[in-house]
Amino acid sequence: MNKQDRKLIAQAKQAALKILLHNNSGNFENLPRVAGWGYPEPYTRDLMICSLGFFVSKNKILLNTFTRVLETLAKNQSLHGSIPSLVHNPNDRGASDTTPLFLMAVAMYRKYIHKNKFLEKAVKKSLKWMEYQSPCDCVSVTQLPTSDWRDEQWVLGYGLYVNSITYAYLRLLGLNSRADWLHYDLTKIGREGLVIKSKPYFALWSYKVYMSKRFDLLGNSLAILTGLASMARAEKIIDWAENQCQKLKADRQLAVDLPPCLFPYIQPQDSDWMRRYRKFNPPGNYHNGGIWPFTCGFYIAALVAAGRHHLAHDKLISLTNLIYLSKRGRISYGFNEWYKAQTGKPSGQDWQSWSAAMYLYAAHCVEHNETPFFDEIRKRPPPNRTKTEKA
Repeated sequence: MNKQDRKLIAQAKQAALKILLHNNSGNFENLPRVAGWGYPEPYTRDLMICSLGFFVSKNKILLNTFTRVLETLAKNQSLHGSIPSLVHNPNDRGASDTTPLFLMAVAMYRKYIHKNKFLEKAVKKSLKWMEYQSPCDCVSVTQLPTSDWRDEQWVLGYGLYVNSITYAYLRLLGLNSRADWLHYDLTKIGREGLVIKSKPYFALWSYKVYMSKRFDLLGNSLAILTGLASMARAEKIIDWAENQCQKLKADRQLAVDLPPCLFPYIQPQDSDWMRRYRKFNPPGNYHNGGIWPFTCGFYIAALVAAGRHHLAHDKLISLTNLIYLSKRGRISYGFNEWYKAQTGKPSGQDWQSWSAAMYLYAAHCVEHNETPFFDEIRKRPPPNRTKTEKA
């Protein structure tokens, strides 16, 4: 990394930390807001993902607040262990990813503070809740459409993203027998597995005889980070994604050197097109192929995990240039929520917390050639696929 790149990244990291500290208290019980001006609420999924940036920043103010966030979530947990979508509101439930994200974040926090029993009662309740999310009474979990971070995207049944998080927390909590079986369930070929015979990457979702073969950037990045994807498969996933992005750029469907959150984009003539998409989710926008800095942060971390250090550096520089842009036009470093793929125009809320936090995490991964917390998961050898009984 040359001197100019180091300076560029250092300035962006300083701006990211400034944004996180600005967003550290909001309008609801003095809990963090998740964007500088829009989104004053303390959204659970955003803050759980932000934890990765909090940990690598080592900022005591952010970490102390995050402790209170986790404790508040535990207090507002449902009777059966579900974690609410808003930290302060126990009645705002129904998200498929908040409970697994809570378990992953607590497991990481335990390792950070060296307290293996932190929020033990809440963790046990949430683990039981997650067991009941498996209709086949196995380890892999299902979800309803629009119930994860993509509120305008149909993900049905066994989703890659939510199950990758589930795999992460099982490994981090030392529940390795269950993690082995989840690995087997997700990486099998055939009914309700997520391996696509004709593609190197994992399916967006699978349920019974149905499957979506669109590429989920966040889900596949997590699959690489956690080791669900072998090193050989990780290489193929990255090569395929980079090749497809070059084709999108050639077709003028991608304006920057970063991957969209979903591709190929869903078009009006496609069978998985929903009427609402015309207004809320058109091709190259929002969850239908928008460029989200936080998902790009996970992708950069995945590149480091796969040993693609030069590519990870290049993508970090591209991300640094992107997050400089703002929708408001009156601030340095917009760290916007998402960008339109065809133009690179900021299209969401500026000063988005998870955009800033995942930039810090991605920069740390590139600078130190490590992926904190996920390195530990990948060190474990893949499970024995000859087992005949489930955990």
